[in-house]
Amino acid sequence: MRNPISSMRETVIRFLGMVEEIRARIAHVEQRMAEQADEIRAITFEVRGGKAAAIDLSFDLLVKTDPRYRDKRHVGAAHGQVYSQNNEDGIIADIFSRVGTTTKTFLEIAAGNGIENVTRLLLDLGWSGIWVEAGDAEAQSIRQLLAGPISDGRLVFLQKKVDRDNVVELLRGTLPDELDFLSLDIDYNTSHIWSALKSLRPRVICVEYNAHFPPSIDYEAPYIPDGVWDGSTRFGASLKALERIGRDAGYKLVGCDIFGVNAYFVREDLCDEKTFLAPFTAENHYEPPRYSAVHMRGHGRYTKSSAR
Repeated sequence: MRNPISSMRETVIRFLGMVEEIRARIAHVEQRMAEQADEIRAITFEVRGGKAAAIDLSFDLLVKTDPRYRDKRHVGAAHGQVYSQNNEDGIIADIFSRVGTTTKTFLEIAAGNGIENVTRLLLDLGWSGIWVEAGDAEAQSIRQLLAGPISDGRLVFLQKKVDRDNVVELLRGTLPDELDFLSLDIDYNTSHIWSALKSLRPRVICVEYNAHFPPSIDYEAPYIPDGVWDGSTRFGASLKALERIGRDAGYKLVGCDIFGVNAYFVREDLCDEKTFLAPFTAENHYEPPRYSAVHMRGHGRYTKSSAR
């Protein structure tokens, strides 16, 4: 009769052998999965890079072939993306090279996190100004990254959600006698905030517009004091509506970025047909929404703190 202890020992040994085999197979599967994950990441990188390159090429060709962009008075084709998302850095520099500066001061409402925004480059270039931003995470980032300019007074930061009824009072006492640049990117109530700020007379204004609406349609989203963009096509104002608001305030529409995001206005005493492309209408300067084409060309943005 077979010894039961020996039988049990053999069973345990076989079981342990099976466990080791299973472990080996699992390790092999995990290794293959890791290799495939690396392959997938590499393919994804190549696809994204190819898409970005194709987008860059298509826009470069558009700029070279469209008669409007070949006209030197056109501002929308200017390149420049240091901190901005939609070539604002380049367009702003181009416009000010034509109209000049006085105080080199700015006001940006909805400043983001201080890494990607419209006026960070101006701040780095020695300008001073005011940022308004409501978000807690964004405010924390600004206070950390821009501690230097805030402490020396070149940057005034206000953490506040603005509406058309509080924006003037909020800014009281912080604005210089003459402002050079104003940027508004509030998503939902943009046009209503601009209307409330008509007493300001900056040389240049950058305003986000809703490119989903055809250039002939005058549309403003209904005013809601605490309105927040819901990700749909209902936000802000059409380019024609902004043209009207700007005209009533003494500004001319001189162009839009190629992505269909921002419209640029110049104070009428600084604007003429020799310097900027007329007619100064939505129909002439409208760009359709090309949001999916927005990406950072070249290297990533500088994300470290600024001591200046």
